[in-house]
Amino acid sequence: MRGVLSFLLRRVVSALGTLLLSSVLVFLAVQALPGDVATQVLGRDATPDAVAALRDRMGLDQPAWERYADWITGALHGDFGTSLVTAKPVGGEVSQYLGNSALIAVVTVLFAVTGSLVLGVVAGLHRDRWPDHLISTVALIGMSVPEFVVATVLVLVFSVTVPVLPAVVLYGPGAGTGQLLPAVWLPAASLAVVMAAYIVRMARTSVIDVMASEYVTTARLKGLSTWRVVTRHALPSALLPTLHVIALNVAWLVGGVAVVENVFNYPGIGKLMLSSVQNRDLPVIQAVALISAVVYVVCNLAADLGAMALNPKLRTRGGRIR
Repeated sequence: MRGVLSFLLRRVVSALGTLLLSSVLVFLAVQALPGDVATQVLGRDATPDAVAALRDRMGLDQPAWERYADWITGALHGDFGTSLVTAKPVGGEVSQYLGNSALIAVVTVLFAVTGSLVLGVVAGLHRDRWPDHLISTVALIGMSVPEFVVATVLVLVFSVTVPVLPAVVLYGPGAGTGQLLPAVWLPAASLAVVMAAYIVRMARTSVIDVMASEYVTTARLKGLSTWRVVTRHALPSALLPTLHVIALNVAWLVGGVAVVENVFNYPGIGKLMLSSVQNRDLPVIQAVALISAVVYVVCNLAADLGAMALNPKLRTRGGRIR
């Protein structure tokens, strides 16, 4: 029990430290953007008094550490400031776009993770045979092709050649799930193809290594069926290295979805980030970047906890593998 608590404490403290460092880097990176923010927001024809007033409202005359302290304190309470473009609270605006992106992410993860694990296990069990060659070749192609190219091909096939799915989204960020659902499938498929390729390769390698281990050979000598050997003995061990690849790819969705959403004009967090960068809407940029860091840290923490559940060795000696 002490080993489990020590493991959890170490991972949580590490996650919090990573988030703190990420928030500092996000703040410094945004503040280091070239040009005067107030002048770019108001335009070149703005009067000096208007620019000075906006700089005072944004707190740009304060020391950097004070601005960071005010921002991170507000962020911890869900207050990310006010958008410089829409003059609306950033938290409410980001949550609306984030909910739309979550719809794509859920569909992508369900299909990509489930399908890639199945394909990786099949390829590993049929090593150097035609199922392995076919699955590995398709996975390599998926790893080599950028997501925007996959998105373009899917649009040509399913929106132009066989027009069964919409190529672009005509609704705004306030659209309901029923309105966005028909437009989710092509963006989700574009992301799933690239995401699944990496998971397939790792799952295949893990299955091959585990199937060649001594305890699997012993299980086979005892007369256990292949299905039981795979599901009860091989698969849990093979999932350990694959969990972190899955976590990294789920976190990658936050960045990868920006490109895909722009292709399909989907009102998600990626499209909001791109428009905010173009308009120099610093509060929105900082909020989206910090949320991305939170998603990345949470995914890695979930992978660590999943690995601990599958491998008892991680629960001993303070979380170190013996």
